[in-house]
Amino acid sequence: MNRYVIVCLLKDDVLNFHEKLVEEVCSKYKVRPQKLPAHFTIKAPFETDRIDEVEDILERFIKDRKKEALEISGFDYFRDAVVFMRVLPSKGAIEIHDQFIDELKILPWLDWKPHEGKDKVYHCTIVSRLKPDKFHPIWDYVNKYNPQFHTYFDNISILKWNGERWETYKEYLF
Repeated sequence: MNRYVIVCLLKDDVLNFHEKLVEEVCSKYKVRPQKLPAHFTIKAPFETDRIDEVEDILERFIKDRKKEALEISGFDYFRDAVVFMRVLPSKGAIEIHDQFIDELKILPWLDWKPHEGKDKVYHCTIVSRLKPDKFHPIWDYVNKYNPQFHTYFDNISILKWNGERWETYKEYLF
């Protein structure tokens, strides 16, 4: 069985800003970087030997879709453990996301956790798994910046775990 995650990869200026900030924070505060490039998660990591079924759904799904607007605006956090950039999807982006979730839910073997699926907090993680003593200094540091980007939900990408990090397995553009 292989391990996969389904995401929307964020690119260009967002990717460059994210990489630079993650590197700065991890170096300055001695925390481990996440093993994923800039993205928002559509389906959290799962294991399967049936990824071809997901690929079939994606190939059909993207055919009549077009890119939809996303805004990246400032920072937020979960508990005192995760710092992230806020991703503000347009109505069209939410519709595509939710329609794709409906398609994935057809697969009876694909498990879903309570925070997955629709009605989610769209976000692009800077750091996670923070210990309480690291959160406040990192929160103060990132808030010296104010990321403001206009970008797009223009891909659904399957990433595969290679044992050390996530690599793009297949990217579906629309």
